[in-house]
Amino acid sequence: MNHALKQSDDAFEKGKGQFSDLELARGWANAVKRDAIMRLDTYLREFEQKFTSRGGKVIWAQTADQAVEAVKAICSRHRAKTVVKSKSMVSEEIRLNQALKDGGVEVVETDLGEYIQQLADEAPYHIVAPSLHKSKEEVAQLFVDKLGTEPELRPDQLTQVARKVLRKKFREAEVGITGVNFLLADIGGMVLTENEGNGRLTTGFPKVHIALTGIEKILPSVHQLSLFLPLLATHASGQHITVYNSILTGPRKADEADGPEEMYIILLDNGRTNILADPTARESLYCIRCGACLNVCPVYKNIGGHTYDTTYSGPIGSVITPHLNGLKDNKHLSYASSLCGSCTEVCPVRIPLHNLLLYNRQQSVAAGYNSGMEKVMFLTWKKMMLNRKLMNAGSGDVKNWVFKVFVSKIWGKDRELPMFPKKNFSQQWKARRQQK
Repeated sequence: MNHALKQSDDAFEKGKGQFSDLELARGWANAVKRDAIMRLDTYLREFEQKFTSRGGKVIWAQTADQAVEAVKAICSRHRAKTVVKSKSMVSEEIRLNQALKDGGVEVVETDLGEYIQQLADEAPYHIVAPSLHKSKEEVAQLFVDKLGTEPELRPDQLTQVARKVLRKKFREAEVGITGVNFLLADIGGMVLTENEGNGRLTTGFPKVHIALTGIEKILPSVHQLSLFLPLLATHASGQHITVYNSILTGPRKADEADGPEEMYIILLDNGRTNILADPTARESLYCIRCGACLNVCPVYKNIGGHTYDTTYSGPIGSVITPHLNGLKDNKHLSYASSLCGSCTEVCPVRIPLHNLLLYNRQQSVAAGYNSGMEKVMFLTWKKMMLNRKLMNAGSGDVKNWVFKVFVSKIWGKDRELPMFPKKNFSQQWKARRQQK
């Protein structure tokens, strides 16, 4: 993990050199997203009008269940037995794969990292790099177990194996499902940016293309891609720009050689309008899912993506998940932060992430989601911190017992409890002075 994230940091440091003034670019991107979110209803209606005028179909889904049912209905209508998917965090958010599988439809992830995670029966570990946590040896063994390959294959050989398997699935699939990087209001288009080409195959081979997106992905104009595509690439992987960048504006026309016969875009709310309604929290909707905040977060680096037990991990996930899935059950995420501000410093659209984490904490207290025992604990802690004699009272064993009995029920589910040393600070300090 540390090696992979260090590589990411180094790539970012090199990649950002393409900007003559990165802070100006970030400020411009923030202003564009602020305008897009403040006028979200206008831009979404403009997008729908332009997209449908060219034969595309737009489906509005207020909840995850509505989005899933819409996808299932389309697959049923086309008697789909196989669906190929390129990377889509929204599909993870609505638990689409399992729903289609339960309905007898084979779902195949075609992004290499997502495919590895699917073989391992695991959720994505990172927003941009789903299998970031796996070593090449682990992936090789996974291919042995699941695909019957020879052991100890090199990464390039493993990639060739995956390519051979997936190419067959592209030809067989009746439906292709993708995510969306940006929606373009002025031309009624959607943008896919990728490095592997699987997105183009997913949208080009099957007769039906379904694109899943949150409503916040809108940009006012196609001309703003000259800013957002380099920003996204640099902050996600250190590239100047990703390898494949596609703009899709509807199904295949009569004079076009390839593309789907039908194209649907599902616009998902699923709690996003709750964030929009909050003047403070709505800045989190500016996110372009680059994953930069995860790469620099000292907490994420130590506990990893799966520990969050959410679709979106890291600082941005800790900010938006309580609003999407309920503050009461997810308030602990906003406390899993050192508030160092690294996430805010690196964000390409200048989301004040550490301030929003504090805001979520304030909201949970105001809503009364902190237990009475927790309040008593903090009052006691405050009183002890202000009095050296109280801090020194009791041995380390006594304090550990108190924490185990009284604090574990409050914090133990989501945190490892601290262990007190046998000697208190004053005793350790005195012994150290004597040694000198």
